[in-house]
Parts: sequence; C-alpha cells; structure tokens
Amino acid sequence: MILTRRNLLVGTGAVAALAVVGGAPASAAQLKAIGLQLYTVRELFQKNPVGTLESVARIGYREVEFGGGGYDGMDHAMLRKTMDRLGLKAPSAHISYEALLQRFDQSVTMAKTLGATTVVLPYMTAEHRTEQAWQAALPNFNRIAADLKKVGLGFAYHNHDFEFTTKPGGVSLYDRLLKETDPALVKLELDLYWAAHAGEDPKTLIDRLSQRLYAYHVKDMRADRSMTAVGQGTIDFAALFKAKGSAGVQHFYVENDEAPAPYLPDITTSFRTLRALRF
Repeated sequence: MILTRRNLLVGTGAVAALAVVGGAPASAAQLKAIGLQLYTVRELFQKNPVGTLESVARIGYREVEFGGGGYDGMDHAMLRKTMDRLGLKAPSAHISYEALLQRFDQSVTMAKTLGATTVVLPYMTAEHRTEQAWQAALPNFNRIAADLKKVGLGFAYHNHDFEFTTKPGGVSLYDRLLKETDPALVKLELDLYWAAHAGEDPKTLIDRLSQRLYAYHVKDMRADRSMTAVGQGTIDFAALFKAKGSAGVQHFYVENDEAPAPYLPDITTSFRTLRALRF
C-alpha cells in the first residue's frame, strides 16, 4: 500500500492540481454516491440527530449507514422523514448479533422504517471469538440471513481485525466464516482499514472475496497504523476501487472510529477526497 501522488494531492484538497500534474483520464470511473457510517459522528448524532443529518447532507453525502449514537432507541419514522427531506438514503443499518437473535421482528421493522434494504452485523464481542463459540455462531448467521431474505432484506457481515488475527486451530475466524456461511445469503461489508491493520493485503483480499462483497468501509491508515481521514494516510483507494473484485461493490461508506472533535471537518476531508477520486 502506497500513497500515490494523486491521492496526496486529493487528500490535501488540491483537486484543481490534478489537471496540472496529469490527473486521471476523462474516462476514469468516479464514485456516484458517497456514504457515511454515522458511527463516525456518534456523539453529535446522539445529541442532535436531525442537525447532524442536515450537516452530513450539506457536506454532500447522499447515503448514510446507521450505527452507534443510540439510533436504535430513536424515533425511526422521524429519522426517515428527515432523510427524505434532505435527499439522504440509508441502504443499510448496523444491528447487533444479540438484537438479531432476540429482537428479530423489531430489528426488521426498524431497518425497513429507515429505508434500509440490507442489515449488517457489525461486531462480535469477545465471548464469541473462541473456536467453539464462533462455530456455534456461524449457523446463526445463515439462519438470520435466510430469515431476513424472507422479509425482503439482505444480510452482510462487517469485519474488524480480530477475524483475521484470531486463528484457533490455525484457521482464522474469517476463513471459517467464508467456508461455513452461504455465499448467496451472507454478504460482506469489507472494512478496508481493519483488514490492512490485521496485516492483510486489501487488493488480494478484494479479489478473493469478489462476488460476496456488498460494501466498503472507507477509512485511511497513517504510517503508524492509526486511523485518519480518507486521503490523509497511506491506503491507495483508487487502486482498490479499480480492482476487478470491486466491480460488484454497491456502497462506499466513509468511517473514522476515532474522528477528532468537532468531527465535521474530518468527514468533509474524506468526502472531498472521494468526490475527486478517479480510478
């Protein structure tokens, strides 16, 4: 992974300089809809959900993905009405494993009210990461995905780094997930930062996962491996997005788990970087 001259220029906001130094050809692809995982601005969202969505829309985002910020306890009809007013869509929502197991019907109602067509399982807590517990959970992934399909919703799994680095019996949790879940039902939301942080080569991983990829979480990584806004780190997103395996990716969600307050400048930098990106 390298920081290309093009990404460096875009990341510093020098969009106009691309033409001067030989930017991408006119035929290069460009992201049509850039999304934001609302976990990035969770503190703002929890205090003022309507105002936060308004700020996100003003920056130029046209998609959001719900996650964190206490959204599951909010007035979902109000959130949907706000999004409709602002021209925002929420193609997917993060819903916990426990909620999907214990409150499936309520989770479905919430996702549909928000306008989501895919439910993403965002995180598996530590007690599920042993070999025995993981093997017990994987059939539930298949069952949850099948039940969601019956009500018109898709299902995807979002990774962190532990799925790659935890290897009971010498086989990673991620490889077990790939082998033992139905590829037609259990899609993948690939967090590019966490995969790279785990030591995976994102390009190789993308080509390997290919047909199962639903969406990307787009966050950048500094040389010290910490998170930063897109364009401020070392990941060559243009190379990843033009990879053959990326062809079926439907959504590109900016996320920065550690975005510094006041948060909006960070997500603005990421949006502008991706808006200017050609690949």
